[in-house]
Amino acid sequence: MGELDDFLFDLRGYLILRDAVDASLLARLNAEVDAFPRQLERGGWHRGAQRRDYTGESGYELHQAVAAGPPFEELIDHPSWYDLVRHYAGEEGSYVEGVFVDETIASVRHSGGRHGLHSGGHRSALRTAYGYSHGVFRCGMVNILLALTDIGPGDGPTIVVPGSHKSNLPHPMAASSHPEDLPGAEPVHLGKGDALLFTDALLHGGATRNNPGERRVVIYRYGPVWGSSRYGYVYDEEWLAGLTERRRRILRPQPPVRPGT
Repeated sequence: MGELDDFLFDLRGYLILRDAVDASLLARLNAEVDAFPRQLERGGWHRGAQRRDYTGESGYELHQAVAAGPPFEELIDHPSWYDLVRHYAGEEGSYVEGVFVDETIASVRHSGGRHGLHSGGHRSALRTAYGYSHGVFRCGMVNILLALTDIGPGDGPTIVVPGSHKSNLPHPMAASSHPEDLPGAEPVHLGKGDALLFTDALLHGGATRNNPGERRVVIYRYGPVWGSSRYGYVYDEEWLAGLTERRRRILRPQPPVRPGT
């Protein structure tokens, strides 16, 4: 992390972290994905994760993926990005400093799958807004998209519109274009083990996968400690107790306080 990272993140809205995870962790993550029950219906559970595909085109998506197997736990505070997400989304220098993981998603997409364009700085929700003020970053959500497979041309790469996280106007063609056809958009090609770090305020989507095989990614969304789960998920208490204290506090910064305790 340095001045150039901050400049490029502020300018473009994203950073690429090459070789973010090593071969051992990558192999263990892929082994867990291999074991996902592919016939699991939407709404069904695999361990502590639930299948909740965003759309019919977005592919097989497990939410609460952090609870789908031990390798996913290692991503919570992974050293390749933990300091960065704290810097950009962790209310640095305030009385509520730290990060909270909002969502964790494991996504498997086959040929024909894609994810529509969304976000952008125009009228963004505070939950996902990009901010920089008085010398500190104040991002509502910063995402880590970790590639478990190579994602090159035809593999359905993530599409971004650099700088759109600060746009005051909506993209006039975003609603009517496929991500890969949008003027101003660029594909982000990743090797397996690379990670894309980006503010959720960035206009982004997923290009159509045309190649055979699977596009596998894991997405962890980080925000300030005062955030809450988008869909109301809670974690199993016994499972939480088995995590390190730091990982437990990232997933649940404030344990519930009940009357009489």
